Amino acid sequence: MSQSVEHVLIVGAGLAGLRTAEELRRAGYEGELTILGDEDRPPYDRPPLSKQYVRGETDDTALRPAEFFVEQRITLRLGTAATGVDTAAREVTLADGERIGYDQLVIATGLRPRRIPGLPAARGVHVLRSHADAAALREHLATASHAVVVGGGFIGCELTASFRARGLEVTLVEPQPTPLAAALGTEIGGLVARLHREEGVDLRCGIGVAGIVTAPTGGESSAAATPSATGNDSDAAESTVVTRVQLSDGSVVDADLVVIGIGSIPVTDWLADSGIPLAAPAEGGGVITDETGRTAVDGVWAVGDVASWPHATGRNKRVEHWTNAGEQATLLAAALLGADMPAGVQVPYVWSDQYDMKIQVLGIPALADEVQIIEDKGRKFLAHYFRAGTLVAVVGASMTGKVMKMRAQLAAGVAAAVS
Repeated sequence: MSQSVEHVLIVGAGLAGLRTAEELRRAGYEGELTILGDEDRPPYDRPPLSKQYVRGETDDTALRPAEFFVEQRITLRLGTAATGVDTAAREVTLADGERIGYDQLVIATGLRPRRIPGLPAARGVHVLRSHADAAALREHLATASHAVVVGGGFIGCELTASFRARGLEVTLVEPQPTPLAAALGTEIGGLVARLHREEGVDLRCGIGVAGIVTAPTGGESSAAATPSATGNDSDAAESTVVTRVQLSDGSVVDADLVVIGIGSIPVTDWLADSGIPLAAPAEGGGVITDETGRTAVDGVWAVGDVASWPHATGRNKRVEHWTNAGEQATLLAAALLGADMPAGVQVPYVWSDQYDMKIQVLGIPALADEVQIIEDKGRKFLAHYFRAGTLVAVVGASMTGKVMKMRAQLAAGVAAAVS
């Protein structure tokens, strides 16, 4: 282990930043360790936000108790946004102008929600990424009756299920042919669509949102909203409330709650002019790294959702999976400290809880050129994904044992598919 590293500065207090700090301590790093977070909350778990938290079933989303950071000698600086980095001086600039030095910098700033360009701000229109977003959504949910969820990815589907559990009428709008088509393909997307329709969801696929209709918060009259330049006008948000959503096929849906879940953008604007290589937006954006999280700039690393690591598809790619953050953190910590690298092929894993089902994804569906539905028992199903006849992914709903037992075979298949 290198003894020259006296201060590791981690910018980003999410799961990836926390796991990196943990792995550094676990690997024997004894130097100064600081985590900067732009939110006021200590590191928290994001998956429950769209499920148990928003439904009011739990308030506890903390990843670690306060004493953990004391015991591990990790300095938490919360409510502290980074605005720039001088890689020559090895200093990060904060919003208040303070500059913090580092020996090694780990970028773990994660994502911010993507918004629909030109969509006006109004009460009742939400995104979901942060704890504050989830708290505002949960408060509104208590009085809402009809929700429109825009985007049928994992978050959109989970929120749809949560809203139905609370008794709301829900319209799910997805521009692709099925929910989860981008992640899992239309074959499995069709089974997910069937599930939501069985639960009473008004599923609208192949269309998008054209606009929203708002009314003054006093409720005197209703009028079509005029798109703002930014879609985030705070005065408009305070003075108007959403009442309907206009869809691209000309239909109009009643709504007193709208959630936009159309993906996220990596938080890299603070790295402008830093010389740290960034992927183009068309390639998913993010900080470009090697297979250990190391960037082309000495002393700078990236991990988690913001990091564009080499991927089994043969190109750099950001992977927005909960398990991926921990696996990357283990590799990064070892490389940063010059320790032995962990061995073995990592098989990507992600899950999604919707209604009474756990949908599990093991492997890399994007590699596949063929999908076979092995079992279809309504609310339980299992599918195998192949590339040139080699198994590269398994997806199952409420079939945990049958999915997870394929891990060893998948490890060999993924390695063969990309070799």
